Amino acid sequence: MPSVREAREADLPGILAIYNEVIATSTAVYTSQPSTLEERHAWFSARVTQDFPVLVAAEDGDVLGFASFGEWRGAWPGYRYTVEHSVHVRHDVRGQGIGRLLVEALFPLALALGKHVMIGGIDADNHASIRFHARLGFERVASFREVGHKFGRWLDLIFMQRFLDPPGSARE
Repeated sequence: MPSVREAREADLPGILAIYNEVIATSTAVYTSQPSTLEERHAWFSARVTQDFPVLVAAEDGDVLGFASFGEWRGAWPGYRYTVEHSVHVRHDVRGQGIGRLLVEALFPLALALGKHVMIGGIDADNHASIRFHARLGFERVASFREVGHKFGRWLDLIFMQRFLDPPGSARE
């Protein structure tokens, strides 16, 4: 089983390869344009600057998957206790528990930052991801019809959420 660790800049080519494969072959990311290494560097730097984690699952120096979270709905102060995560696993090692390792590793990091809820935005036709998130304790909370467009068709988006600490937990 691979180890999960904080990503390093040297991991960005592996992260980019996974991300671009997801873009090219699925509706998990609502864009058709491949990302560039420069864009991944900017994304990584922004996460690090904001103290948000970027994790990789690696084995023998190969990046097998990555996960992160960031602000949900921008910098609106009322949403400061909520984050939105993303997780992507290399196509040839999906279904082996790597995604689970990555997302479960995000939970304590989010809690340590004082977060209360984690959100996942998932293409409504991505039944595997919906089941995956449900097994991790996420609940479907919203559905948006035809808000995305890719591969010549309209896409529906669902939001799933997971409490990181008990519902109703006190905040300042």
